[in-house]
Amino acid sequence: MGPLRGIKVIEFAGIGPGPFCAMMLADMGAEVIRIDRKGEKRFGRLDLTSRGRRSVALNLKHPEGVRAALKLIEKADALIEGFRPGVMERLGLGPDQCLECNPKLVYGRMTGWGQYGPLSHAAGHDINYIALTGALYSIGRPDSPPVPPLNLVGDFGGGAMMLAFGLVCGLLEAKASGEGQVVDAAMTDGVSTLMAMIYAYKAKGIWSNQRGANRFDGGAHFYDCYECADGRYVSIAALEPQFYDLFLKTCGIDDPAFQAQLDVEMWPELKQKLTQLFKTKTREEWCSLMEGTDICFAPVLDMDEAPAHPHNKARNTFIEIDGVVQPAPAPRFSRTHPEIQGPPPLPGEHNEEVLSEWGFSRAEIDNLQDIGVM
Repeated sequence: MGPLRGIKVIEFAGIGPGPFCAMMLADMGAEVIRIDRKGEKRFGRLDLTSRGRRSVALNLKHPEGVRAALKLIEKADALIEGFRPGVMERLGLGPDQCLECNPKLVYGRMTGWGQYGPLSHAAGHDINYIALTGALYSIGRPDSPPVPPLNLVGDFGGGAMMLAFGLVCGLLEAKASGEGQVVDAAMTDGVSTLMAMIYAYKAKGIWSNQRGANRFDGGAHFYDCYECADGRYVSIAALEPQFYDLFLKTCGIDDPAFQAQLDVEMWPELKQKLTQLFKTKTREEWCSLMEGTDICFAPVLDMDEAPAHPHNKARNTFIEIDGVVQPAPAPRFSRTHPEIQGPPPLPGEHNEEVLSEWGFSRAEIDNLQDIGVM
């Protein structure tokens, strides 16, 4: 089992980064119990970010539902919630109430704007949060609007992963101090942290505010994607001089203009030349020349192709469970191997099983069923 075996987590069902954070913890071996709303409809077994945990469905608008949730929280090490600020408090499940019944609890709060600030109560989505940090502005071509990078940067990179990191940090501290605390994970904060290197480059004067004019945003001819003769694409990242020289040699480029690798004024001209060059061969022909070399090259694969690539297959980067291809747990460990603990649960699928294991008596379970809370 994974390195978080023995850690118990209560997750209040939400969307996007909250479930992804819970998936990460479950993949690492934590026992995650998701509290769904009674009557909730979900994607069922295809809701991959819900994999690896069990579900209890409760009516949290009923006092007995809240009491049942608090009894579960008493035995938990950590909690995940992703509602707007104040919602959990109004339910009677805010940090004060939960830490009173479990002083060692690490209470994780996932929001876009954070628990306070002028925008904290406004609605939003990934694209809005990354827009506020300078990240979205920096992604895309200079002659077009910024390009949304899926919802990877805000929801999952700056959100879920930062919350998972915060929870593990809180758990380690609680082990030493015996005291829990609240983790305020805001996507605007997390994405800003992800931008640390880019802001450092800007401070050094080597990053322009002009989108598509820098070395990592597609401005440089040696760090970009190019279309091939068959309409597919390859990626080149020949940044270091030795890699760049190998790239030129492998491609048979002897044009002296390419010796000015870091001359920003030359980048548009050199990019146009490479655009024409890459259209002379298919993607597979370029792969046969450059894949596996120190050029820093990879084919641009679609979501059907990626799981079948030999490197991904060798590492079991993607796995198939019940006919569903999905990413495997990451990262890898030498001793405590993470694994998917089970398929995505249906809401309320494990009501009696979980409550019984977590200390509810038969009479308490029957009562929750009788009054319609569960």
